[in-house]
Amino acid sequence: MRLLRTASTFGLLCSLHLVRASFPSSHETQLQIQPHRIAIIGAGAAGTSTSYHLRKFANQAHIPLNITIFDRNPYIGGRSTTVNAYGDESQPVELGASIYVAVNKILVDAIDEFNLSSSEPDMMVATDGSNAPALGFFDGTQFVYTIQGDSWWDIAKLGWHYGLYSVYRTQALMKEMVSKFVRLYDEPLFPWGSLTEVVYEIGLSEMMAKTGEELLRENRISEKFAREFVQSATRVNYAQNLRTIHAIEAMVCLATDGAMSVDGGNWQVFANMAKSSADFIHLSKAVSSIEKAKDGKFMIGTKSQECCESEADSPSVMTEVFDSVVLASPHQHASLHFSPDPQFIPEKVPYVDLHVTLFTSPCPLAASGFNLPSGQPVPLTVLTTLPEGEIPVAGNKSQAGSPGFYSISTLRQVQNPETGKSEYLYKIFSPTVIDAKFLAQILGLPQPSQEDQPFPIYPGGTIWDLPKDQVTWIHRKLWQSYPYGFPRTRFEKLRLDDGIWYTAGMEGFISTMETSALSGANVARLLVDELIRRRDEDGTHFASYVMNDEQKPLRSKL
Repeated sequence: MRLLRTASTFGLLCSLHLVRASFPSSHETQLQIQPHRIAIIGAGAAGTSTSYHLRKFANQAHIPLNITIFDRNPYIGGRSTTVNAYGDESQPVELGASIYVAVNKILVDAIDEFNLSSSEPDMMVATDGSNAPALGFFDGTQFVYTIQGDSWWDIAKLGWHYGLYSVYRTQALMKEMVSKFVRLYDEPLFPWGSLTEVVYEIGLSEMMAKTGEELLRENRISEKFAREFVQSATRVNYAQNLRTIHAIEAMVCLATDGAMSVDGGNWQVFANMAKSSADFIHLSKAVSSIEKAKDGKFMIGTKSQECCESEADSPSVMTEVFDSVVLASPHQHASLHFSPDPQFIPEKVPYVDLHVTLFTSPCPLAASGFNLPSGQPVPLTVLTTLPEGEIPVAGNKSQAGSPGFYSISTLRQVQNPETGKSEYLYKIFSPTVIDAKFLAQILGLPQPSQEDQPFPIYPGGTIWDLPKDQVTWIHRKLWQSYPYGFPRTRFEKLRLDDGIWYTAGMEGFISTMETSALSGANVARLLVDELIRRRDEDGTHFASYVMNDEQKPLRSKL
C-alpha cells in the first residue's frame, strides 16, 4: 500500500517563445470561415488540457478555432516541472507534481496517445545491505511506525498494528469517494456548468463539508491510525493536518493504486497537449490586462517576462484581439487587470507556501538526526505526523508542528559527474527554508559554526559552512502549491462573464494534475457547446451537423 505522491514538478526550459503548431486537414476546408479566436492564460495542466480538448471537440463539430496559449514562465507545465541534478540534463528530477495514478483517465489516455513511457515513481530501496525500512512515520521525537516494503506481509502487519477495521474501513471510504468522483468524466453529468451543483449531485458535498479528522472519527477509525498513518499522507501530499483539511482531499491522499510518473518528466504530457492543439504558444509572456470592447471582443495586453537591459527599462506591452478568454491559472496569482470587471470575481483564498529542497550527498541519513541508536538504518522515506495531543496553531509555518518538516525522501542514487561516484538524491518538503543546520543534523555532519543566510548558496552549489564534498548540489524552490483544503461546499463560477471562462475553481475541490486537466476539458466542452448553439441560432452552417464520437448530438449544459 503506497501513501506517497512524492512531489516534484516538470520543467520544459524552452528557448523558443513562439511555437507554431500543425493541424488536421479538416481545417483546410473551412478557410472561408473566420475562426473563433481563443486566448488561454496559463500553460499548466488546466491550460494545456483546455487547448487540447478545445481542438478535439471543435474538430468533431467542424468548428474552426484559433487557439493561443500565454504563460509567464519560459516553459510549459506550470507546477509540473523538472530540474537537472548537478545541472546534468541526463539526470532530471521532478520538482513539483510527481505522479499520476490508474484512475487519472485524462493523463493515462494522453500518455498513451503521445507514446510516452512511464515507470514507477522514484522510491529508493536499500541496496547497501543495511535493510533500511522503505517508509517511516516520525513525530519529531521518534518513529511511531516503519514499513519495510509493500509486500502482503507488510500490509498484514499494518492491519495487526493499527487494527484491521481501521485499515480496511479507511480503504473503503477512499474507494467510495473515487467511485463518485469518476462520474464527472461522463455523460449525463459531463460537461457540468456548475462545480458546486455537480459535487452535490455526485454525493460528495457532505464529505466536502467535513474535515478528514471528523470523517474518520465518525467512521470509528482509530485515532492512532488516523494521526500516524492518514495524517502523514495529508502532510506529504498537501502540507496540511487532518483537523483542517477537508475529507475529500484526505481520501485522495490514499488513492495511489498504479502510481506512475512519465520518464523524463510529467511536463511532457502537457507540452504534447499544447503543441498538438494550439496555433500559437507564447512563453515568457504575462497577460497584464483584459479589456472587453463594445462588440464583445477582448483586447489582451501582454508583457514580456524576459530580463530587461537595465532596471530602468520597462517591458513593452503588446495587444491582441480574441473572441473568448480562458483564465487557466488562479486569478489571485495572475496579476492582470480587467476592464470592465467581469460579473464574477474569483474569491481570494490562502495558498500553501511549500519549500521544496533537492540536494545530493554521499552521506546516508544519519541515525543521530532522528534519535535512533547509532548504526540503526533510517527509513529511506520519512513522513511526519504530530505527536499525540499536539495541536499546532493556525498559520502556514506552524502546520509542520514538532517535526518542523513534512517529509524527507531518498529518491534514488545518482552519479556525480565531477567525481564519477554514486551519491544519494534527496527531496525535502517543509514550511520554511531548509538551512545548513538542518542538513547537518539529518546527515550526521558537524554543526555549522556560522549563521545561515536566507538563501546561502555558493556558486559551487553547496551551502554556508558545509563542506562541498558532503552537500554536492542543492536546488530550492518555493511553490504556492495548492490552496488550503478547508471544508467548503461552494466553488467558483466556471464562466466569469460572457466569453470569460475559469478553470481554477477545481483547486478548492481537489488539487492534482488530473483534476486541473479535467477542469480544462470541462470548460473546453462548455465553450464548444456554446459555439454550436450560437451557430444553430444564427443560421450559420458548417460542413456537417455536430456529432461526437458516438454520433450523438453535442448539447449545451449552460
